[in-house]
Amino acid sequence: MGLITRSDLIVNPDEEQIAILMSTDLVTASPDDDVKDVAKKMIDNNVRRVPVVDNGDLVGIITSFDLVSNALIKLESDDPVENFMITTVPTTWYKTPLNVAFETMKQFGLKSVLALNDSAKLVGILTETDFIEESEIISERSEHSSTVGTEGDKWSWDSTSVLYIEKNCLKFTDKLVEDVGTHKVEVVNSKTKASDCAKKMKTLNIEQIPVIGVEGELIGLVRASDLIKALVD
Repeated sequence: MGLITRSDLIVNPDEEQIAILMSTDLVTASPDDDVKDVAKKMIDNNVRRVPVVDNGDLVGIITSFDLVSNALIKLESDDPVENFMITTVPTTWYKTPLNVAFETMKQFGLKSVLALNDSAKLVGILTETDFIEESEIISERSEHSSTVGTEGDKWSWDSTSVLYIEKNCLKFTDKLVEDVGTHKVEVVNSKTKASDCAKKMKTLNIEQIPVIGVEGELIGLVRASDLIKALVD
């Protein structure tokens, strides 16, 4: 049994074998496990998805979003979002080309990048799904040659070796961040209750929400994988 994610696919466009891309050393849960125990497994192993296994058979999968939208909303946690949010967040200018914005997101190892305008105000958000929809995998060939001759022999022939290397890569459209990103960005403030944030995520069917300060400035990002910590605290 293995698990493959969107991140595996877009970060490794040159790999064609799923067996190599997928994770096989999986953390699993059983149908009878307490949600708090499952949340702790996700946190301890830094994963967002846990296959559910019953007597050795795969019967389902549970995600951090499932825990947030079905368990945390019932907890009525008074802990503010600022206790769970991350503050190192990838941002980019809203007129940045998609390929550059993608590299920014990848460098941070996150699943989204936030777009800022000329006044450094939040005006958009792009996720992995947005990048996938605006890209395609293409094959590029590079040529490498070397020439070898026999020195001092006028009757010798020079030989040239040519090596062709084909590599798959991700090619994005010529659009800019502002052409693709979600422009109506839902936000919460740093004092929003974790359970209220969970309700907002469920209602909007989103897994991450930017966090703003008292003056409307961007101060962080809270994800479902961050909020599940409220279940075990």
